[in-house]
Amino acid sequence: MIAPLRQIAKLGRRTLDAVTRMGIAARFFLATLMRSGVSFRRFSLTIREIYFAGVLSLVIIMVSGLFVGMVLGLQGYETLVTYGSESALGVVVALALVRELGPVVAALLFASRAGSAITAEIGLMKATEQLAAMEMMAVDPVARVVAPRFWGGVISMPLLAALFSAVGIFGGYLVGVVLIGVDEGTFWSQMQDAVDFEEDILNGVIKSAVFGVAVTAIAVFEGYDALPTAEGVSRATTRTVVTSSLVILALDFVLTSFMFRGV
Repeated sequence: MIAPLRQIAKLGRRTLDAVTRMGIAARFFLATLMRSGVSFRRFSLTIREIYFAGVLSLVIIMVSGLFVGMVLGLQGYETLVTYGSESALGVVVALALVRELGPVVAALLFASRAGSAITAEIGLMKATEQLAAMEMMAVDPVARVVAPRFWGGVISMPLLAALFSAVGIFGGYLVGVVLIGVDEGTFWSQMQDAVDFEEDILNGVIKSAVFGVAVTAIAVFEGYDALPTAEGVSRATTRTVVTSSLVILALDFVLTSFMFRGV
């Protein structure tokens, strides 16, 4: 009887720790929003973080988007030609990217590249006592370090997702029109007729913005909350990637269920 009771007690402790950590993360997120004035008064700080989180992620976003679009074009054609509907290839590629793959895959890549880097940077600043030095000089580290990185990630994510979708559509065009021989006019005209700005493009932008808030909030919190050791920073970076990936997929299901319920 003792062993099962110990397991139950361990499960209870872990549950309480998880709930407590979620509460701390929520308070930290609110504190970041409330102290974001510096990020906009000294916008150069945010611009630097947009470069760090967004511009430096362009290569992996564009290359991944191109190959995802090419795969969609190839697989979509092989499926559509069975039913004699290969002319709808542009619609399939565009809707798959704009609605789903663009925001989701771009967010996963963003979490892996930029999110982990943000966590590691803040964690190392904590480990080397740079954050403590700021507090000693009466500089709020949340306002000076955390908030600019948060808003830099939030602004960068929708732009990266849009670029991913655009390059992916171009990849589908290369495979479908240039390589396979689908009619170019049909490819673009059916895409323009089928893709709706409000139901497809705008919903994709909303998704990417929500993913950007979630990923960047997790990244800055994990970095700020990391143990000031090499092992602590390593674990925080790993938690950022794993947690962000799970949150992205869960939010994608929730947002999709609300956005496209009536479509």
